[in-house]
Amino acid sequence: MTKTTTKKSKSFAVKANTPKKRAAPKPMEELPLNPLAFEVLDLVSRQRTKAKKIEALRKYEDMSLKVLFIWNFDESVISNLPEGEVPYHGYDAQNTYSGTLSTKISNEVRKMHETGSFSLGSSDQQGHTTIRRESKHFYQFCRGGNDGMNNIRRETMFINILEGVHPLEAEIITLCKDKRLEEVYKVTKELVAEAYPDIRWGGRS
Repeated sequence: MTKTTTKKSKSFAVKANTPKKRAAPKPMEELPLNPLAFEVLDLVSRQRTKAKKIEALRKYEDMSLKVLFIWNFDESVISNLPEGEVPYHGYDAQNTYSGTLSTKISNEVRKMHETGSFSLGSSDQQGHTTIRRESKHFYQFCRGGNDGMNNIRRETMFINILEGVHPLEAEIITLCKDKRLEEVYKVTKELVAEAYPDIRWGGRS
């Protein structure tokens, strides 16, 4: 007697190949009116693509930013200031802070992380001046800008500006002084040159 085995066939539902919907690109974060240089550079640094970085630079284009980028990236611009850390007392509500700029910056960044707010333009109410206002003086800190100024007066003027701006803006100024902006922010000369083709590079000193 022959035993016959019946194989049960399983039917599988074939799923239609429906294309996945791509998520709409996330709109770029809006910064406050007249944002601080830190806010713009932080926004640019957080963009994941070159195109988005350039878009952010163009959206918040300002002459003061271009001054910073020229100071930092143009090899023909040479600072007439000592390299490295500078003395710093800083302005605050009680006017009592004294220490290094690095320590003050660390405290400010920690405070911002604790509050979850990186929008300094709306939260900084301590009467600081800004890079936007002070950038017109930066030429005096570079060779060929005002070589007749004596070093003591130049360094005093530089420290006064640092102590008048927000600590994170002061950090940007000191980074540009030593051409070290890329150590903190993800911004390159190539990005800046593409975003701002009107900048003329070289031949400044």
